[in-house]
Amino acid sequence: MSSNLKTVEQYIEQLSLERKSGIQKLREIILKNLPKGFVETINYGMIGYVVPHSIYPNGYHCDPKQPLPFMGIASQKNFISFYHMGIYLDNTLLQWFQNEYPKFSKTKLDMGKSCVRFKKIEQIPFELIGKLSQKITVNDWIKTYENKLKNK
Repeated sequence: MSSNLKTVEQYIEQLSLERKSGIQKLREIILKNLPKGFVETINYGMIGYVVPHSIYPNGYHCDPKQPLPFMGIASQKNFISFYHMGIYLDNTLLQWFQNEYPKFSKTKLDMGKSCVRFKKIEQIPFELIGKLSQKITVNDWIKTYENKLKNK
């Protein structure tokens, strides 16, 4: 479910009660653990955590007018999705996440390249997502991102 809403509060307000509680709790965990420099915004129709142009003026290579994306959360038709570009671009971080996941959730990991999907709020490993949110600083993310761009 993508959105044309302009603020995070508007995004959350339009959700069903069940989805609202899951998204709000994810948001709280992320904001509590997110390293300095990342900014919360609406990005690509979802709640996004980005490196703002004030820190990284080049923006996202696919659309330089957009800030550099890092994480996102969204309410989709059949699930809540959590996006983390770090687990997509950093294989060590991906392995860590995949190894830690069973310690925090009894359900099978449902994952795409950067997207982790949760059909039920009870399945969301909030503590693990908090730990993951702490793992990359803004400077580390920029370095990882730029290294991947150079190697393409």
